[in-house]
Amino acid sequence: MNLDKPLLMLVTSASQMGQGQQTGLWLEEFAVPWLLFREKNIPMVVASPRGGKIPVDPNSVPDDEQKAQWSEAISALQDTRPLEEIWEDGFAGVFVPGGHGAMFDMPDHPLVAAVMERTWIQGGLLGAVCHGPAALVGLRDENGAPLVQNRTLTCFTNEEEQEVGLDEVMPFLLATRLAELGATLDLGDKFVSHVVADGRLVTGQNPQSSRAVAETLVEVIYSGQGAQG
Repeated sequence: MNLDKPLLMLVTSASQMGQGQQTGLWLEEFAVPWLLFREKNIPMVVASPRGGKIPVDPNSVPDDEQKAQWSEAISALQDTRPLEEIWEDGFAGVFVPGGHGAMFDMPDHPLVAAVMERTWIQGGLLGAVCHGPAALVGLRDENGAPLVQNRTLTCFTNEEEQEVGLDEVMPFLLATRLAELGATLDLGDKFVSHVVADGRLVTGQNPQSSRAVAETLVEVIYSGQGAQG
């Protein structure tokens, strides 16, 4: 993995879903990996489809003690780079945290697809957690096939979506859509940490997987697998 290039942390800009319900980024899924990547001296760029301050799902805002521990990561969300400014810069990898907002502005965004496909073709890694794999839905490989086809991954499950009561608010059920695209889904128990690594593609199932998915990404980065298929 070429650490001369930064890791792109790509976060949602979407702040609403359904009938005006608030959504956004699930804070833990950004803050925990961001702090770990920094601890491991991995350079990062934080960007979003629209740039600027990132909406945070109010249900993910922590107590004051946790907020203090995450304060530097939270600061990184106050003025993100717009994708249109940086998508051609070249990255060691792209990591997409979730939050239900990702379901609304990641799957069909042409620059999300462009930066992730470009990174993949150049030998970089792709990582995502919870609803972050929504960014994988629109990706195509060098042959025009869905990038997730015949690859093993995980994501927020239909059962988890139903349990939080948002299955009918989503534009589609993420696990169902990924399976339709030819992905092999490896789904764990509800709301328990579960991470799947398939070469340069690393995915985590839910917020509880935030640290484990980041640790696995670090392992892939430093093992040199980023140079392999």
